[in-house]
Amino acid sequence: MMNPIKTLKIVGYLEGLSFLILLGIAMPLKYFMGMPIAVMIAGSLHGLLFVLYILSILYVWNVKRWPFMRTFLAMVSSVIPFGPFIFDRKFLKD
Repeated sequence: MMNPIKTLKIVGYLEGLSFLILLGIAMPLKYFMGMPIAVMIAGSLHGLLFVLYILSILYVWNVKRWPFMRTFLAMVSSVIPFGPFIFDRKFLKD
């Protein structure tokens, strides 16, 4: 079984990347090029990764007994562009 922190780092990276793709590529394609399918695809993928990221945070909170504030900051980071990357750098150092 994979280390919970390593899993959180991987899922966080993917979730953060999917958020940036949604905001930086899919939404401009929808609004400037008339391609709403881009948001449907990127949004669905991002939604799945967002849920996995939150579940990963809760799993690490339970297994590693993280303090409430760290868990809360991890969750807040998921709704801020570049948030998971910043959280990873500040709190998930190897």
